[in-house]
Amino acid sequence: MTDLSAFPITAKWPPENADAIQLYSFPTPNGIKVSAMLEETGLDYEPHLVRLNGEQKSEEFLSLNPNNKIPAIIDPNGPDGKPLPLFESGAILIYLADKAGAFFGATEPERYHILQWLMFQMGGVGPMFGQFGQYRDAEKTDLGEKDPRTRYTNESRRLMGVLDEALEGKAYLAGDTYSIADIATWPWVRGVRDFYKAGDELGLTESENVTRWLNRCLDRPASQKALTIPSPDG
Repeated sequence: MTDLSAFPITAKWPPENADAIQLYSFPTPNGIKVSAMLEETGLDYEPHLVRLNGEQKSEEFLSLNPNNKIPAIIDPNGPDGKPLPLFESGAILIYLADKAGAFFGATEPERYHILQWLMFQMGGVGPMFGQFGQYRDAEKTDLGEKDPRTRYTNESRRLMGVLDEALEGKAYLAGDTYSIADIATWPWVRGVRDFYKAGDELGLTESENVTRWLNRCLDRPASQKALTIPSPDG
């Protein structure tokens, strides 16, 4: 069995199977996307619940991700057979896609097409939808267009429109094949609909292409399972 004792995080979250990918996460959109990818690929992994009550700022977690954000992983069988620690969900998706040889296109043009939509999620959908959620329930102040909620609502609606247009006549963001671009994005769109209950406010209910795509992504068994990995009751 691989010795992971050199990683301080394993003292707080001890592995039961040190030969499996160690996932440190919580089922938020960024966490769900990596759980979904692991389920889709069938790679052997072990989830550890990092509660967002301060555990993500613990010394042990910071030893793996100094930016104190979930998710993060340790792959005991990384490049050259050496353990690889990794944080940032987009980087993890790319790494897992390369490791599994799946969900990242069959040709170089397909790969870059997928990458552009992955970057769209990382730079646009995630930050804007997340900020919208933060301000949505905050007390509204009379700041007009400078009100943070107005700013993030309008930008989130615009991004929803971009997604809807991109999905016109396509099954998935990069074409006919499910990829890491979809895996990165659908948890955030689901969060708008099911967690924030803001489908009307952000134009999701009128975005038929996005709605069909979201339901198609959620119909995948791996997606359903990923919604509770790691179990928030664990």
